Amino acid sequence: MELEFQTEYVAVKQPKIPLRSKLRKRIRRTYRYDTAFWRIAMAGPWGAGIFAFTLAALGMPTGLGAAFDIMTFAFAGTIALFLGAHLVALLLSLTGLPVPRLYLGSVLFDLAAIFLIFFQEDEAFAISAIVSTVVTMAGILIGLLLGLLASRKIPLRFKACLAGVLVLVCLSAAVWPDKAEPAISADLMDFPAISASNPAEPGSYGVKSFYYGSGRDFWQSEYGQETDLISDTVDASAYIKKWSRFRTFYWGFNEQALPLNGRVWMPEREGQFPLVLIVHGNHLMEDYSDDGYAYLGKLLASRGFIAVSVDENFLNYSVWTGIPDNDMKVRAWMLLKHLQQIGSFAENPDTPFYDAVDFGQIGLIGHSRGGQAVSMAFDYKRWFAADSTLKNMDNYQIRAIAAIAPTDKKVDDSYAKLQDVSYLTLQGARDGDVNDFDGERQYARTSFSAGDPSFKASLYIADANHSQFNTGWGGRDVSYPKGILLSRKGLLPAAEQRSIAKVYISAFLESTLHRQEQYLPLFRDYRSGLSWLPETAYFNRFESGKMTSWAKFDEDMKRMTLPGGGVAEGQDLVWKEEEAKNRRKSGKGTRGAVLERNGDVDDISTYSLNWKKAAPSPEPGPALLSFSLSDRSYEMKTDGKEADGEQVEAAAVQELDIEVELESLDGITVRLPLSDFMPIFPLPETSYTLHPWLDLHLSDGKYKNPTEAVFQTYQLPLSAFTEEDARFHPASGIRKLTFRLTGGSGRVMLDDIGVY
Repeated sequence: MELEFQTEYVAVKQPKIPLRSKLRKRIRRTYRYDTAFWRIAMAGPWGAGIFAFTLAALGMPTGLGAAFDIMTFAFAGTIALFLGAHLVALLLSLTGLPVPRLYLGSVLFDLAAIFLIFFQEDEAFAISAIVSTVVTMAGILIGLLLGLLASRKIPLRFKACLAGVLVLVCLSAAVWPDKAEPAISADLMDFPAISASNPAEPGSYGVKSFYYGSGRDFWQSEYGQETDLISDTVDASAYIKKWSRFRTFYWGFNEQALPLNGRVWMPEREGQFPLVLIVHGNHLMEDYSDDGYAYLGKLLASRGFIAVSVDENFLNYSVWTGIPDNDMKVRAWMLLKHLQQIGSFAENPDTPFYDAVDFGQIGLIGHSRGGQAVSMAFDYKRWFAADSTLKNMDNYQIRAIAAIAPTDKKVDDSYAKLQDVSYLTLQGARDGDVNDFDGERQYARTSFSAGDPSFKASLYIADANHSQFNTGWGGRDVSYPKGILLSRKGLLPAAEQRSIAKVYISAFLESTLHRQEQYLPLFRDYRSGLSWLPETAYFNRFESGKMTSWAKFDEDMKRMTLPGGGVAEGQDLVWKEEEAKNRRKSGKGTRGAVLERNGDVDDISTYSLNWKKAAPSPEPGPALLSFSLSDRSYEMKTDGKEADGEQVEAAAVQELDIEVELESLDGITVRLPLSDFMPIFPLPETSYTLHPWLDLHLSDGKYKNPTEAVFQTYQLPLSAFTEEDARFHPASGIRKLTFRLTGGSGRVMLDDIGVY
């Protein structure tokens, strides 16, 4: 009998592992997937994070120096990455995902930190997210390459090839030209050069320099214990109502005791010299600005001017303390206080200013907000009429004002108006800070009494930016981190850009304060000084008190009427009077006649100014026809727009030709091509950022319009018309001026038509 054995399997119930134990086990194994390869690869995300924190440090200076700021932010960023990566790794371990958790934590930290760094700069969510992704991906790529190079599993030959490729890429990036071809006005033609020395070259005077200040400046020793002259402090509490306690802690004073600090360059020779004050604009408060114009101060002193760079850093913006209220008004007020302080010094035999200053010949130079402040200082009664501390300002005669890329903000519902004072403004087309030519607005508000010798001029520079006019502001027009998104491709080198300022400002002051009239042709036509200027495109505007106006288009809102009983009319074109617009489509404060031609090539379109008797004329008769013209044909390319804002081609814009025709009172008509005097140059179109998409969206679309209406003054000698027809005698009177438009389609704007 066989016995049957039956095996019975009894399921033994495993003891249930508590969730807490599972989590503990997972936590203990948090870093099991972070092998040596991934730990080395973490150097990439760490580097990307430090790059972003360095940008943040440069954009948030403490005043203790860039090296201290960078090291502090880098250390803080490293600690934050360490803690953040470990926290993320810990959280990932709880999920049990088989990934290198510490490495992934560093990547996620980068994405979040870089996003927040850019987002706090008031940038759009999309821009911050894209920048964060790009920088983090770059860090990932670099980290992976480092991991491969350090890995023992990779053949040495492969590592050598990879390292060689990386070196070649780095060298190529280092030597690759980052400057595009300069924008040069084509066919500049032969034009007579000025028969005078280059105003940017040092003059015959030796130069001595010194400082005046409160003697208590902690941050700038030249205004503290090392200052040469002790100046007063001034109470601005009547204007400043918001002054942060942290600002007081930083500077050691408040709005009731603002210091009068200045850097002085003056000729080493006895005699009285014109006084020139130079004032900076708004910049990061802790990154001092007043030493950035030494290149102008030394030049002007060598040419017989006393130049003073005024310190107004304590009125500038700080990430930590904001900006005082009414800063624009106080910037102008401080300039007046500096004039009074120098006036006091000039009465003291123990100071270098004693009997050395010609207070009847004063020039003011301002940059950015300083460019607006100098105009406000001239027109000070508009804001400070009730200020009893300024009652002696008639002792200081301001004869010349130069504004570099000025702002033009309304202050107490008013703008500065200039009369019978010479005005010069410079603007770069690649200005990423003040990217509208606001100096043209002040130009429009500058007027002269009949026959006044003063003049106004503007210069628009295709490849110049904002910051390079100050040696201390660097090459970025916007502070970091946002500034990294601006393109520097095509910019003039900083030294070349500043050479333009030296040429024009020196020549301007020579013309206005030294009465050296040989430099006046430079302001009438930039081509007369091209040998002094770097290669780029220029557009200049000019008018003096000696011009007899025919049409400024601001007299009334009627397009048909002209001063002096004249009538305007157009044929075979669309024409209207309107205000010129800047990039943001805001008004420039001046109206003009817009002429648009859309006819066939063989058609002739005309715009005429007619007088029954004769156009207004100076005595003994007109010698020069002058008008300003802006080529706005670029607008015809974008007149058609789809609903989503995408630009579409509206018309194929061909080259437009213009002829100028004059008819004398005795019926003699002469016509000459405008190109015989100067071609119509297209306006420069600027790409401000690293990518066209950023141009459209960065800073709420600030850079979306690549150009604006900028005028070029044309001055046509009437002798050229007489040479064409000897019967033409302008002294007998001009009855009609006609602009004949031929060739392709186009749109131009005319303004400031008159004769000299």
